[in-house]
Amino acid sequence: MIRTSEVTEVTDADFDTEVLSADRPVLVEFTADWCGPCRQLAPVLSAVAGEEADRLKVVRLDVDRNPEVTARYAVLSMPTLLVFRAGEPVAQMVGARPKRRLLQELKGALA
Repeated sequence: MIRTSEVTEVTDADFDTEVLSADRPVLVEFTADWCGPCRQLAPVLSAVAGEEADRLKVVRLDVDRNPEVTARYAVLSMPTLLVFRAGEPVAQMVGARPKRRLLQELKGALA
């Protein structure tokens, strides 16, 4: 059985509180409504959010509606995935990927 969970939307206004001050690692997907690969990645992120809920918070940030955070982390391609731990980015991945590969890449960031 695959546990899925809703991926929370964050904005420029609440990014610091929701991501940088989080009590566990946070995976942020920088996304856009027009991004095809982002739509492909959505069910993968929901599955990861459900399966790793005790160790990882998963959020998404729309780059078109939130230019401040997008510029702060120099995000130019979508989807870009950044993992934050203790308020600092510790891993970056660009592009869609299957769940198994994403979980493998997250291992180091979650250790």
